[in-house]
Amino acid sequence: MALPKRRHSHSRTRKRRAHDSLKAPNVVNCPECGEPKLPHRLCGGCGVYKGRSVIRLEDELS
Repeated sequence: MALPKRRHSHSRTRKRRAHDSLKAPNVVNCPECGEPKLPHRLCGGCGVYKGRSVIRLEDELS
């Protein structure tokens, strides 16, 4: 099995790891109620997706 001849330097390791940081999620506001939500997902505040009412949250809570 092949082994590296010498270890990688700190700068080379850090250059590789420069893109490993976590990114903040892209949050948009719901056009119906204005509550923040993730794109391409159902709104948790009003239950609307792509302009259609998918679920009614009041009926499910009762």
